[in-house]
Amino acid sequence: MCFDLDSHPPIQPIAGGSLDYEDLVLESADGNRFAAFRARAMNPSGAGVVILPDVRGLYSFYEELALRFAEAGIDALALDYFGRFAGASKRDDSFPYMDYIPKMTLPDMRADVTAATAELRRDGRVRATFTLGFCFGGRLAYNTGTFGLNLAGSIAFYGGPVSERPGFPAPITLAPAMANPVLGLFGGADEGIPAEGIAQFDAALTAAGVEHELMTYPGAPHSFFDRKAADFADAAADSWRRSLDFVTARTPAA
Repeated sequence: MCFDLDSHPPIQPIAGGSLDYEDLVLESADGNRFAAFRARAMNPSGAGVVILPDVRGLYSFYEELALRFAEAGIDALALDYFGRFAGASKRDDSFPYMDYIPKMTLPDMRADVTAATAELRRDGRVRATFTLGFCFGGRLAYNTGTFGLNLAGSIAFYGGPVSERPGFPAPITLAPAMANPVLGLFGGADEGIPAEGIAQFDAALTAAGVEHELMTYPGAPHSFFDRKAADFADAAADSWRRSLDFVTARTPAA
């Protein structure tokens, strides 16, 4: 599990940094309609991030994260996974998301991420597009590098790189097809992602010639990027800084 529903990103808001945001319903090429949340930077840098949530899909944590990116000058759009199964309306914490996760496939996710990317680029504000995901969304973020979207980079927080899921190839098997730089952020005490798996992924990316950085925070658990995880505030702050630096370094000037 990534975050509790009452969790918040461990980033302090910047007063006046982002005032332009909206709930959206997007449609993918296969006709799926799904919810999304977009935040626009008041002082845009030309960068845009598609945020890929954990297994519960779009909820307040990811809406807040989109706002924090916008305050940093980066347009952001967080998408939901469950339009095909539960419609595009907001849901409460009783939603049985795990009933639907096994039904998801990578082609479905590709269609939705493609639609989200198109929306982020639609008004011409974004010159460099990134994906960023958490846990389930982290695995997906790695795989978006194979979607043909001309991404500037992919960032994954504790996305398992070697484990297989029905309908989703392990990112390590797709390394040769990844077409953009990768930043992977891991907790050293995350039992679900052992160090040997990270090392294997590192070797596969190197062999494939994929520009990458894989950072492990000693002692940090899964879901360390959470305001409630006060003992790991340094890891959260460093991972946020690395994410912003990764985006900034790969966003061309106007």
